[in-house]
Amino acid sequence: MTSFILASGNAHKAEEFKELFQGTLTIGPAPKSIEVDETGKTFTENAFLKAKAYFDSFKSPALADDSGLVVEALPEILGVQSARFAPELPEYADKCKKLIELLDSKDNRSAYFVCVLCFYISPDEVYFFEGRVHGVIGKSLRGQHGFGYDPVFIPERKEVDGLSLAELPEWKNEFSHRAKASQSALNFFKESMDKMQKKP
Repeated sequence: MTSFILASGNAHKAEEFKELFQGTLTIGPAPKSIEVDETGKTFTENAFLKAKAYFDSFKSPALADDSGLVVEALPEILGVQSARFAPELPEYADKCKKLIELLDSKDNRSAYFVCVLCFYISPDEVYFFEGRVHGVIGKSLRGQHGFGYDPVFIPERKEVDGLSLAELPEWKNEFSHRAKASQSALNFFKESMDKMQKKP
């Protein structure tokens, strides 16, 4: 099975997955976006809820991701609630500024992005893959690429030289939390298809 509908109405995610899976798995938009009550307490639970809802609605294998930013000094916010942080601020640029303000009095600026992918092929065949990227929260918004909290997140990798994810589109495509989870999925499905082709 190499064709999935994306359980999301987020155009940025759709474009990112299209690039990540280009030439391998086919990830297409769902016929329409549906509301899913994300009541899970973990990224895995929420990814499952979204994938199952889209599978049930459109009777087609679905791919869902649940991702977010975990800030060590502020464990009570963000995480699985990342998209719902500071709901009075609809723009992510303002959410990023709010996060910087909350960290002004903190010494620990460590954070990491998490992505859990759920491939829901059937009720009996569901797969999960996780990716993480560690770094710190910067003190200002930088960069024009990416989306969400990318402008304030600085990966800890030496080769990025202190740049934010929003300044590293090519690096992000290869090393982000979503890229790592996607690569694990690609490796798994490639091995599965290779094994099926070798069967007599």
